[in-house]
Amino acid sequence: MRVQFAQLLRAAAGIGLLCGAAVFAQAPAATPAAAPVPPAAADAREGTFKTVQGDVTVVRGNVRSAAVVGDGLRIADRVLTGDASAAAITLKDGTVLSIGAGSSVDLAEFQFNPTTHDGHVLISLLRGSLRVVTGLIAKLKPEQVKVTTPTTVIGVRGTDFIVEQR
Repeated sequence: MRVQFAQLLRAAAGIGLLCGAAVFAQAPAATPAAAPVPPAAADAREGTFKTVQGDVTVVRGNVRSAAVVGDGLRIADRVLTGDASAAAITLKDGTVLSIGAGSSVDLAEFQFNPTTHDGHVLISLLRGSLRVVTGLIAKLKPEQVKVTTPTTVIGVRGTDFIVEQR
């Protein structure tokens, strides 16, 4: 995995990020190719789709569903984005995942106590690009937030970073 400053800037610009918020002005509208994601039980939802542009799919078990703003994300869900597509998800601790075009991202593990802010996050980037703006878990214990790729494990020590996997 190569991560260079110029690539990071291109990745951030390519997924339309502005001031830590995801803005996807150039991506086409979501296509209604798949059924909406079934509503998750309140206790199972670990995050919420805040932005969906283009072809964004959630794979839950063996079921593929089109992601829609407001849908929940659960542990073990995989998010797939098509070409010229993107999504932004906010996890329960306030962590924001901005997923670029042509990406595959798994929410491998997530646990968060809203009272103590204790917990841990493990995100797997299988391909594509991902920007992470960390939330409350990383503020208290940054070592409890990790991002993996097929070749790397990234321990988080900052609050805002971009990862690319080709």
